[in-house]
Amino acid sequence: MLEVPVFMYPWLKAFHVISVISWMAGLLYLPRLFVHHVEQACCTGERHDLFVMMERRLLRIIMNPAMIATWVFGLSLLFVPGIVDWSQIWPWSKAAAVLAMTWFHHWLAQRRKTLETGTDALTGRDYRLMNEVPTVLMIVIVLSVVLKF
Repeated sequence: MLEVPVFMYPWLKAFHVISVISWMAGLLYLPRLFVHHVEQACCTGERHDLFVMMERRLLRIIMNPAMIATWVFGLSLLFVPGIVDWSQIWPWSKAAAVLAMTWFHHWLAQRRKTLETGTDALTGRDYRLMNEVPTVLMIVIVLSVVLKF
């Protein structure tokens, strides 16, 4: 098995945390943009075009690279000897929450496309509710890692 030298662990962890913070910022902000897009810009016009541009740039320039970096640095941490004990529950609960967060990221990307084409059927209230999903998943991840439950 490929092992990463232990001295790299603090660096990998630091870059993982930086990536997670960037990804979370996008996961929390994009649904809020969707709320305003749905409620203020409808399907055409200059406001619509502005929201489409902001949503696309947030997703492609910040969120996608941050998600990829989060996965790369997170998976790299698994190759540091003695870091994860798979006989405990916490790595499994963290993994499940990270997979759910990745699914949510892709769901948001699909919603962005439907908003751009004017075919989205969700309301501002729907997006306000969905805005809570990354927060709940973040809580599960942090509690899993810190408390090791």
